[in-house]
Amino acid sequence: MANHYKSIVVAVDGSKEAEYAFRKSIDVAKRNKGSQLNLMNVIDTGSFSAYDPSMVEHAQQRSEAFLNDYKAQAEAEGLEQVRVILEYGSPKNIITKELSNSAEADLIICGATGLNAVERFLIGSVSEAIVRSAKCDVLVIRTPE
Repeated sequence: MANHYKSIVVAVDGSKEAEYAFRKSIDVAKRNKGSQLNLMNVIDTGSFSAYDPSMVEHAQQRSEAFLNDYKAQAEAEGLEQVRVILEYGSPKNIITKELSNSAEADLIICGATGLNAVERFLIGSVSEAIVRSAKCDVLVIRTPE
């Protein structure tokens, strides 16, 4: 018998790849009746070179907008247990260690990297870090289907 996922975390950041991951997470949650879908975004505070409260506030407003939109879409698809999680810090650390543990995730879904080749070479992608260090199943989405 196949695994039944109870707590699905989908990491979203507003990118096209994250949109693909979100769409797939709805399909997976529907097939795993009664599961909780955790829509997670981590605002990468390391990407703000100088701490600028207006930049952080803008990022927070943007994140809240797409998280709430995704939540409404998931609920419109018939999912009843949808939770929105917005955190600050390093996405690699927070998604793999803190949030997947606090959500008791048994599946993390994420999009393939949105970083350019140089950034991937120097720092690695978030999806790569999740695959390497998550303690549960990970599904990396590369295509819209």
